Amino acid sequence: MKIDDLLKNVNSVGIAGHVRPDGDCVGSTLAVYNYISTYYPNVDLHVYLETIPTIFHFLKNSDKIEEATEDELVFDLFICCDCRELGRLGKAGHYFTDAKTTFCVDHHIGQGNYADYEYIIPDDSSTCELIFDCMDEEKVTKEIAECLYVGMVHDTGVFQYTCTSSKTMNVAGKLMDKGIDYSRIIDETYYQKSYKQNLVLGKALLKSKLYLNDRVIVSYITKEEMEEFGVLPRHLEGIVQQLRNTKEAEVAIFLYQTDEKGYKVSTRATGDVNLTVLAGKFGGGGHAKASGFSVYENPESAIKKILTELEKLL
Repeated sequence: MKIDDLLKNVNSVGIAGHVRPDGDCVGSTLAVYNYISTYYPNVDLHVYLETIPTIFHFLKNSDKIEEATEDELVFDLFICCDCRELGRLGKAGHYFTDAKTTFCVDHHIGQGNYADYEYIIPDDSSTCELIFDCMDEEKVTKEIAECLYVGMVHDTGVFQYTCTSSKTMNVAGKLMDKGIDYSRIIDETYYQKSYKQNLVLGKALLKSKLYLNDRVIVSYITKEEMEEFGVLPRHLEGIVQQLRNTKEAEVAIFLYQTDEKGYKVSTRATGDVNLTVLAGKFGGGGHAKASGFSVYENPESAIKKILTELEKLL
């Protein structure tokens, strides 16, 4: 399915991604926004996301991102990026439900189809790789390429996760040929961390413990600790990856508090384990080597339950 085909006789378009947007979500939504705003300037265009990390503010039109409200806009076309489940669109969900035509692009396994048109390839590298497929390659500008490259870098762990394929590298090469500063994108959006982020990372590492004969490493950060270091949940990006780099462990699990009783759980694996099965036990999802879900109890109790389920899979 090509975006250009969907835009025929369309006067208004809405775009959104999942709650707590990451690099792939931000990159894919802004890539679509920039494509449409460049080649269809007369379209009434809106992009809705929750607050994005400042590291992505350099992307073109990031300042055009809006917060969804309860207004009764009815779009001719609504495009959902990196979000297979309606509930994860957050406040923007009603725009999708009310739209005349809907299109979903994602690389996650979901619960059935919910859009009029879908381009879903589970376990492909990223939604940004799929968005590239949906575009006219000749019309991908440098600014659009930057958005797509950001998403691919973040969802592949700089092209090291098993979701990375020869096609992924081919697409990345084509984006590089558009003149993007790919090394700066990798360094400034993936590797660089603020001093406060390094401090809270150190806290998470010091609190970490090995379980199940050292095959699993687990850590967590509370809201109180986030306040202590002056960081927000979006600043914790990368902690689970650092835990994953632990030589002994096959699986890394990181929890951070989202409200009084809730914790967001991120998991990563290097060993032969399918983390989508683990995430599914707790109502979440993702990929075989990277998945997430939420729990609503104290972290010690949640960790025990997670380890019980994980032990069955190892």
